[in-house]
Amino acid sequence: MIKRRKTKTVKVGAVKIGSSASVVIQSMTKVPTTDIARCVRQVNQLVKAGCRLVRIAVPRRADTAAFAKIVQKVNVPLIADVHFSPDRAIEAIEAGAAKIRLNPGNIKKQKDILRIIDAAKMHRVAIRIGVNEASIRNLKKQSVPAEKRTALMLKEMKQYVRLFENRNFTQLVLSAKSSDVLRTIDINRCIAETFPYPIHLGLTHAGLPEDAQIPSTVTLGALLAEGIGDTIRVSVAGNPLEETKIAKQILIALGLYERSSPELIVCPTCARTEIDIVKLARRVEKAIRDIDKPLRVAVMGCIVNGPGEAADADIAICAAKNKAYIYRNGRRVSIVPERKAIQALLKELQKL
Repeated sequence: MIKRRKTKTVKVGAVKIGSSASVVIQSMTKVPTTDIARCVRQVNQLVKAGCRLVRIAVPRRADTAAFAKIVQKVNVPLIADVHFSPDRAIEAIEAGAAKIRLNPGNIKKQKDILRIIDAAKMHRVAIRIGVNEASIRNLKKQSVPAEKRTALMLKEMKQYVRLFENRNFTQLVLSAKSSDVLRTIDINRCIAETFPYPIHLGLTHAGLPEDAQIPSTVTLGALLAEGIGDTIRVSVAGNPLEETKIAKQILIALGLYERSSPELIVCPTCARTEIDIVKLARRVEKAIRDIDKPLRVAVMGCIVNGPGEAADADIAICAAKNKAYIYRNGRRVSIVPERKAIQALLKELQKL
């Protein structure tokens, strides 16, 4: 079992963030904020998929005006993504944001930061301080050697956090992102050692879903396994539902998210395999897709090692040429022709 790093607890609307709460999945809308109907629809889809927080970009005054209407139409705390304009931050707070995200590389004037802090305190809004490698490079207006970027991000974070603490504002979530796996791990370890606040994890510019999944899993998985991370977002180009799907898979693999649907285990196959296991597994996957139980279902292509390997499955098919052995909780319950394997599996599933 993973021992979470101890942090302060930060409230974002009704959602608690920190070591006293479960790791929270969040994502971001990818349609124009001013298209209120589409934005609301996407927020609701993300919530249904497992997001408990959703971030929305508000680069213009029209966006914060739309944000105020979106807040009224959804049942999830919304985060306003603010970049260069302190006015947008204030407007988003007043529009009903449960949290805003600020980038120290983009809003730098102390008087602007203090205005935002005071507004957030008045409205009981949390703030995420989000440092990223690109903004640090822009801040220096020159290329920064890779080996110095972690130190610069940490320095920028310290300076920004100090302003908030001096103003007695501690409803903070911290994040530091890079497109580089090892630097993202490194900077988040540094932040975890330096500050008591919850940490939001993400690997930025991760790519298309098929390219983003592995580096995001490596990055977030490594940190979460060390107990670092209280909210996560997997960044992919395209449908944000893919982000949520990958995030859930990462948390489930680490025992940090309760599975609500079946888990399918399939043997990798070898020369002992006598049937098309991949084809059979695809049929099983389709058959169990709508089941709302955290069951473990195994499809094995070997009657020698298959039963042992599938012993901890709720239901298993160990398939041989022209026939399939059906196991329930490690015990063989029937032998059926291969063509009836799916039917037999579903029959056993109904008994669980």
